[in-house]
Amino acid sequence: MQLTALSPAFYAAMALYAAASAAFFAVLYDVWPRARRAAKWLLLAALVAHGADIAARDLAGVHPGTSVRESIGALSWLVAAGFLAASMRYRIDVLGAFVAPAALILLAAARLTPSGEPVPGLNAIGRVHISLAMVAVALFALATALAVVYLLEARNLKRKRFDGLLFRRGIALETLDLLLHRLIVVGFPVLTVSMMLGAMWAAQRSVNWYERPEYGFAMVTWLAFGGVLVGRVAAGWRGRKTAALTIAGFVAALAVLLVYLARRSVG
Repeated sequence: MQLTALSPAFYAAMALYAAASAAFFAVLYDVWPRARRAAKWLLLAALVAHGADIAARDLAGVHPGTSVRESIGALSWLVAAGFLAASMRYRIDVLGAFVAPAALILLAAARLTPSGEPVPGLNAIGRVHISLAMVAVALFALATALAVVYLLEARNLKRKRFDGLLFRRGIALETLDLLLHRLIVVGFPVLTVSMMLGAMWAAQRSVNWYERPEYGFAMVTWLAFGGVLVGRVAAGWRGRKTAALTIAGFVAALAVLLVYLARRSVG
């Protein structure tokens, strides 16, 4: 079991993520005129501290590709960074009230839970496979956040309630749908390459896919997000169908992570 001391940057990142979460909640409920600017600066500071923590662990020989647990720490950074970048172009600041707390929880889970047994037979292919999988999951996490908000706002629109989070800010549902689609367009090929490398890594270790439930969940994830892209082109899927299938795909991706974490924890 590999133990690495927690760095001061980790505690700084936790405090800054918590502060950013509070500021984004102020944005969500319009309780502070300058909350939007403060929230973004706090999140940027959290990302810098978080990056310093990842760098410190890398120097100690524990980098994001070492295990799923370490990759979850990197995943939280990617989700927060992706949201911050997207918020510079799209008016989706209210989503920070979901993203910042999620980054805080994921980082805490990655650093404070038992490390468990190391991944057996981890080589370069395995590390790249894990790293690419985390990039794809980060993109899908952002897409899922957009999908959830889309469904909530679409329900408000159907009930002729125009006081939703995004309607008050003049953000069209089409904008959410387009951004969701772009995230999946980028994430799907990354996931595909990751799964191909994962199959190669499993073959090197003589692991049978039918013996591992996470492989089945990974295939469900791939089919769900592939279905989103094919459905959009072939059948013109938009809106609710895309959002629902996106959420289903992300649930399957989370199941993969949970299975890996459970296996590493029990050895």
